[in-house]
Parts: sequence; structure tokens; C-alpha cells
Amino acid sequence: MKIGSRDVRPDHWAVCRMVKPQSTVLDLGCGTGDLLDLLVKERNVKGQGIEWQEESIYQCVEKGLTVLHGDIETGLGDFPSASFDYVILNQSMQEVRNVEFVLAEALRVGRQAIVGFPNFCHWRARLDLFFKGQTPVSRALPYRWNNTPNLHYLSMKDFEVFCDEKKINVIQSLGLTAQGQAPFLHNLLSETVVFQIEKDL
Repeated sequence: MKIGSRDVRPDHWAVCRMVKPQSTVLDLGCGTGDLLDLLVKERNVKGQGIEWQEESIYQCVEKGLTVLHGDIETGLGDFPSASFDYVILNQSMQEVRNVEFVLAEALRVGRQAIVGFPNFCHWRARLDLFFKGQTPVSRALPYRWNNTPNLHYLSMKDFEVFCDEKKINVIQSLGLTAQGQAPFLHNLLSETVVFQIEKDL
């Protein structure tokens, strides 16, 4: 998928669509900074990241990004409430132990949060479980059972139910394939999903 002249991952394309130009962004678990770099260049955001892996932080710094070394599991206590327009957890939420705490902190620090994760109920994953009897491995789920960083295996529908139970307002959600948006049956056809959420006031 393209943003301007750049080829980008579908989840990065979706996040970029949701973020308004010239906003402030905190990217939790920003990795090597590809998404944050895209937002800075294409949306002119004032961005900051938090990352645990030192090697990834070096790559962020090479891109000219501001990234703090930290563990998102311990909270965002140093940040005042509503200090960012958006807090992003893209491909990182399923790796944290206490999802409720991290999401609550994200929605405290950010006016909105954008959450992206692999959809574990994609049709290929269902077929692998049914016919092979093995944990699925795919583009969106590239790890085997013994080396996966994922602690939570959730679907698009699971997260919708979670948001409803926790009184979190879903502003929009996008189901994605390698080619773009899933046209229908999002919980079945989407390899990855991206949600834009806020506190239900």
C-alpha cells in the first residue's frame, strides 16, 4: 500500500489514516521506528517513542527520532494525563502481560489510542488449527509456539467485546489483508486489525 510515494505496510497505512496532521503522538513499543518515522514525515506529527530493545533504539536515533528507553509494562507515570493526542500500541499490545493496565494508561496519557494487532481468527489460522492441529504460522503470525513474543491470542471480535465491557468507545476499526482493507467478514478475512479508541465519557 502507498502513502505518497512510499510503499508501507497495511497496518502502518491504517494508523497513518487515523492520525490527524500536526498532532502529538506517543508510540509505545515503537521498535525500529518505521511507523513513527512515517508519521513524522507524512503527517508532520510531533512524535516520541518508548522502546525496550537497545538495538532498536539505535536505529530510531539514526532516523532522527526521539525515543526513550523504557518498559511500557511499568506504566507511563512520568507523563501527565492527556499530554498526547494519540498513544499508539501497534503490534505490541498482545505482547504485554497486563493489557488492561497498559490500555488504561494509554487512554489516560492520550486523548485517543490506536491499537493494532494480528487477528488470531483469520481464516488461514482457523484452517491450520482445524486441519493441521498446529499453532498457525503466517505473515501476520510469523513465530512458532516456542519463540513467539505474543502472550495474548485475540481476534477482532474479542477486542470489540473487551471495549464494550470496559466502556471504551471504538471510533473506527479497520480489518486488513496484505493487499489492503478486508471488504467484509472482517473477523474472518483480516490478517491484522487496527482500532482507534477513546474513553467513553
